[in-house]
Amino acid sequence: MTDLPSVVITGASGRMGQMLIETVTASDKLRLVGVTERPGHAWCGQDLGVVMGGVESGVPVTDDPIEVIAKAQAVIDFTSPDVSAANAELCAQARAVHVIGTTGFDETHLAKIAAAARHAPIIRAGNMSLGVNLLVQLTQKVAAALDEDFDVEVVESHHRHKVDAPSGTALMLGQAAADGRGIDLAQSRDSGRDGITGARRRGDIGFSAIRGGDVVGEHDVIFAAPGERIVLRHLATDRNIFARGALKAAIWGQDKGPGEYDMMDVLGL
Repeated sequence: MTDLPSVVITGASGRMGQMLIETVTASDKLRLVGVTERPGHAWCGQDLGVVMGGVESGVPVTDDPIEVIAKAQAVIDFTSPDVSAANAELCAQARAVHVIGTTGFDETHLAKIAAAARHAPIIRAGNMSLGVNLLVQLTQKVAAALDEDFDVEVVESHHRHKVDAPSGTALMLGQAAADGRGIDLAQSRDSGRDGITGARRRGDIGFSAIRGGDVVGEHDVIFAAPGERIVLRHLATDRNIFARGALKAAIWGQDKGPGEYDMMDVLGL
């Protein structure tokens, strides 16, 4: 067991953090060597197994990412843009694979991640599931086949606690549609409609976000023309699909050189 790649999970107490811990612990492909939480969190300084309601695991929860990332071969990170960007620098120093499922980055965050990727492999995706990444490919192909008579609208639904909109997955899908049409998403994006907005501009890619309850994640890509619509859909009902994808990425990255990768690379799509 000790020859398995060592992995650290950040944001241990979060929904995805706990799911990742459970998935790694049950895996025979990776070895959990550390977990982190933000300074002042109630879990810090305690045994991970105990705070998760089980038996002692021998893995303490720490607020010092430097200490644990230094001994990791992979870090799986579903936290916040600021934290993930900072962790990217630490992973670069440790030459550890950094798997990032965090969304909501701005240009400053992305610049830090790009700089870190010059020294270590970084696998970043707005969604780690196989199904969503297949949907991204389908979206690009359909967009390439249809002209601007078909309006494109990406509709996404998530739980009430999600803080960013549109979701990272929705932006992936919108980018795929833009790539299929050979246009710049930044120039054709239409989101946040409210009030008297005027008619929709031909060729724009629209985004609509729904927040409520405990929705794990639902994404529709609608191609709408007079008299017909094509709807591509993915429904996630279990966060474990994201955890499994993240583990696959952490394992895949072990023999890769520095650079920025995504789940298309991991899945060979």
